[in-house]
Amino acid sequence: MSAAADAARFGPALDLVQGRVTLAHGAGGRATAALIAQVFLPALGNAWLHSADDGVVLPALGERLVMATDAHVVSPLFFPGGDIGRLAVHGTLNDVAMMGARPLYLSASFVLEEGLPLADLVRIVTGMGAAAQEAGVPVVCADTKVVERGKGDGVFISTTGVGALPAGRDLGGARAQAGDAVLVSGSIGRHGMAILAARGELGLALSVTSDSADLSGLVASLLDAVPTVRVLRDPTRGGVAATLNEIAHQSQCGIWLDEASLPVDAAVQSACELLGLDPLNLACEGRVLVVCPAEAKAAALETLRRHPLGAGAACIGACVAEPPGVVQMRTRLGGTRLIDWLSADPLPRIC
Repeated sequence: MSAAADAARFGPALDLVQGRVTLAHGAGGRATAALIAQVFLPALGNAWLHSADDGVVLPALGERLVMATDAHVVSPLFFPGGDIGRLAVHGTLNDVAMMGARPLYLSASFVLEEGLPLADLVRIVTGMGAAAQEAGVPVVCADTKVVERGKGDGVFISTTGVGALPAGRDLGGARAQAGDAVLVSGSIGRHGMAILAARGELGLALSVTSDSADLSGLVASLLDAVPTVRVLRDPTRGGVAATLNEIAHQSQCGIWLDEASLPVDAAVQSACELLGLDPLNLACEGRVLVVCPAEAKAAALETLRRHPLGAGAACIGACVAEPPGVVQMRTRLGGTRLIDWLSADPLPRIC
């Protein structure tokens, strides 16, 4: 629908340069319709979304369904390497892919704060639409609400993804076994450090960009080449440390890491040393942890490294029988360190 047609149907065209979100944009009247028609549909629109019904009818699938949902509350809304819109798409697509499924559809829910610049909203939704288009996964239904000024931190986005899971493919943390190899697809901690630097609170001048990316293509290539993979996880909140503790708890395997094998960018490592942070606790948004049989390790690493998002893949450890449910690391100095869950979040609002 053109801007002129919008103006005729819903009143004057929105000022997408100087205008701001108002409570009227969430009231369900003409202002809401104008916001949808002039901001959301141009960026996210497709045949399903344009139907404008309360739900969407999707084609039946002959495969099992995977569904994942996520909420995104990152601050700042824009950061080196991405924004909350792209992050919302990548995060949910990756959750579906970690189950071994092929992402097919997304839904999105936006909670906007009164006073949010419409130019920022356009930028966010445009980035979200571009990320969905790049992945080939449409946003087929969506909703928008507006809250009073001071109660929304700009914008919160919730997304749900649906994917198709081939017969015979079953992945999960409980499937890890003693003797399995633990791999990661690239350098860790970049997203968390990029967010910290973007806030400007510590005056850090870092050339670190978020690793936010859609991993579904990388995962599909890996599973085609190495069907014996047992576990896939994207180490987001809590980073690699929390994710491996989840896997150890689910499988009741122990996990040993090798500090010398951990891929960490020099800028991230230096900043962590300066601030007293551990890269294992920093979020990633474009990395996958892989648990596979030891005999499949070489093939898995080769496949990961052939993909642009897996060029820095490394084997970082192994699953063991004892002690069950515990993650430990052999340090560069030859000692042993317990890798425990975080007791608090050192970087709030990271995803």
